Amino acid sequence: MAVGKYERELRGILSADGEVLEGVTKTCSEEELEGYMAIKDIPFLVVRAGGSLGMDLIAIRGEISFPIEVKSSKTDVIYFSDEERLTEQAEWMIEVCTACSVIPLYAFRIKGKRGDRWRIFTLDIPGLKKKQRVLQRKIPLIEKTVHGNYKVQWENGVPLHMLIAYLNHLLR
Repeated sequence: MAVGKYERELRGILSADGEVLEGVTKTCSEEELEGYMAIKDIPFLVVRAGGSLGMDLIAIRGEISFPIEVKSSKTDVIYFSDEERLTEQAEWMIEVCTACSVIPLYAFRIKGKRGDRWRIFTLDIPGLKKKQRVLQRKIPLIEKTVHGNYKVQWENGVPLHMLIAYLNHLLR
């Protein structure tokens, strides 16, 4: 996974960098383009979190903040059981985000597809405030296999352009 490149791409999208937005929307439909460009209305402040924290980015906008873990793959499914560290990281994110009452995001960037290549997932965090609970219900949870291992299936995530549009609606 060449995540550094995609961390920068996601950071550019969420912070409304015009050059990045132009690049990622070249193969997008009109609806996807409109959703992406909506980020210009209210961009996020996005900072790299550094690998040691167990998350890649922190995005802040108004009353919402997200720790974000970026994943990329040529295949449409990532099994956390393939790397023990991924499962440990997810469990740590649940613990920390529950204590801090924030919604963690997993941003999955698939390689080799046209259109909106980003899909967003979250983990189940108990005890969130009302607006956060409403938002969490709009973002698909990372699934578990029959053996209890986490897996992220790209097609089951919320497209990034739709999440951006929803956040603009929610935070107005």
